[in-house]
Amino acid sequence: MLEELSIRNYALIDSVTLSFRPGFNVLSGETGAGKSIIVGSLGFLLGGKAEIDVIRTGCDEASVSAVISVKKNNTDVIAWLKGRDIECEEETIIVRRNIKTSGRGSVFIQNVPVTRNDLSEFMSLLFDIHGQHNHESLLKKENHRKLLDRFAGIEDEVRSFSSTFLDLTEKRKTLESMLKSDREREERLDFLSYAIDEITKANIHAGEMRELENESQRLVSFEKLAGFIHTAAENFTDGESSVLNLARRIKNALDNASSLDSVLGDINRRFENLFYEAEDIASDFRSYRASLFFDPKRLEEVNERLSFLQKLKKKYVKSADSQGDEEAILSYKIKSEAEIGALNAAEENRDKLKTQISSLEKDIVQKAQSLRQKRSEAAEILGKLISGILKNLGMPNARFKTDVIPKQQSGQTSYGPWGADDIEFLISANTGEPLKDLAKIASGGELSRVMLAIKTALLSSPDQYDAEGVETLVFDEIDTGIGGEVAVSVAEYLSQIGKLLQIFCVTHLASIAVRADNHFKVEKKTEGGRTYTGIGPLNTEGRRKEIARMLSGDATGAALAHADDLIMKYRKRSG
Repeated sequence: MLEELSIRNYALIDSVTLSFRPGFNVLSGETGAGKSIIVGSLGFLLGGKAEIDVIRTGCDEASVSAVISVKKNNTDVIAWLKGRDIECEEETIIVRRNIKTSGRGSVFIQNVPVTRNDLSEFMSLLFDIHGQHNHESLLKKENHRKLLDRFAGIEDEVRSFSSTFLDLTEKRKTLESMLKSDREREERLDFLSYAIDEITKANIHAGEMRELENESQRLVSFEKLAGFIHTAAENFTDGESSVLNLARRIKNALDNASSLDSVLGDINRRFENLFYEAEDIASDFRSYRASLFFDPKRLEEVNERLSFLQKLKKKYVKSADSQGDEEAILSYKIKSEAEIGALNAAEENRDKLKTQISSLEKDIVQKAQSLRQKRSEAAEILGKLISGILKNLGMPNARFKTDVIPKQQSGQTSYGPWGADDIEFLISANTGEPLKDLAKIASGGELSRVMLAIKTALLSSPDQYDAEGVETLVFDEIDTGIGGEVAVSVAEYLSQIGKLLQIFCVTHLASIAVRADNHFKVEKKTEGGRTYTGIGPLNTEGRRKEIARMLSGDATGAALAHADDLIMKYRKRSG
């Protein structure tokens, strides 16, 4: 549920922060006040495309953020967040998106940067916007199957089918691997055995290649290295004027001086620490110099070993492997051993696997037939129910149908993870027109009413309806071209759904606005030579005046009286 929405420098909006509550929320205002800007800013936050012209003139960037509460049982949302290591703290999510005049932007979910595609995917689990052909789950055919299954109450059966289908798919892949020719199998066994033997005899240890590279570099550059060490020794430890001898003289002088003036004690102690550190370094340096010698035989051994390990790496390690070189080679050995075990056990397991596959195939056929029967029955009921609701919503000649089409491939039944059916919603909006897919509905208002009808139909099974991930619906243009009793019916259906979900509806009809649980007014103002769009919640008196304005264009006595009658009528009805 959307709890808070903050908009900064978006179109005509300077700065707005709004708090929202559950239920049926209405946004109203005069034509041109900027209602579409509010919906547009929400669409921007849901991952819609954005151009830099949405940035308010004179500003560097536009930003929209939201505080969203998430139900504990919204498993799709929780799983999405968990898969990306994003915490849902206290069942609350904060989402932010901005766009700069450079065209670049950023998106954050709980302060974790994500892509716009990620944002769109995530927000589609929580929101549906209807009316502008954007973010409309209704237009995605893959969602038609989900809605029908939810209406039919067969979601658990579908999940069971999917689990069986996945199990069958994996077992078929395993059998296919087992059924390779004996020659291929023996060749593979020989290759794996050779690889294991070669890697075992190599006696590799982690970090060895880096150690060898360092040693090779040292031996190849021995003359230069010896020259540098000689120069360092002359200046640090060997000569009369070496750093160490000079430091020793300075220390003796400071010891004597500090015995005469205690003020020098701190300086003496600090230099004494420096001197002892220099002596330690000198000791380590002498040890290194004593061990330094050139061994051409060792250089040859190092290079041969390094060359051998590089060949093993090239032979057994994929270039994309993220492990260290030696770890990747040893990992290949472990995988090869496991594969040998599987290949050796193949003969024993093959017949058993065939029996399991045969049993699963029979199970799949039975479950798919059961799903098809229940989907077909539910599709007929849903079609009649939605067609009836659409008549009440101002589409008297509309026909709605849910097609349950058997999947076919080469004349045979084809099975997928959700069954053996393709599901598609079809509609004919006017008499004489053929049924066609929803995406071809020209009117955003009609499409919104179709979604409203579907959502209302799902109210016949509240438990299943609550299981849906989407928690907030936004309807824009739903009242386009309607009025009278149709508008009253639309308001009634919106009010019903608002009892279960959070609803936002942009409207210019008082008969819809009067049913709202929460009413917001969008206004355009001019201050200091600039135009602003503002929005805020209406109190009792403000709502009364706004409904009067929506009825007659102004808040006159007659209009106010009519508004009072409407408000009282629906207050009594809801009470």
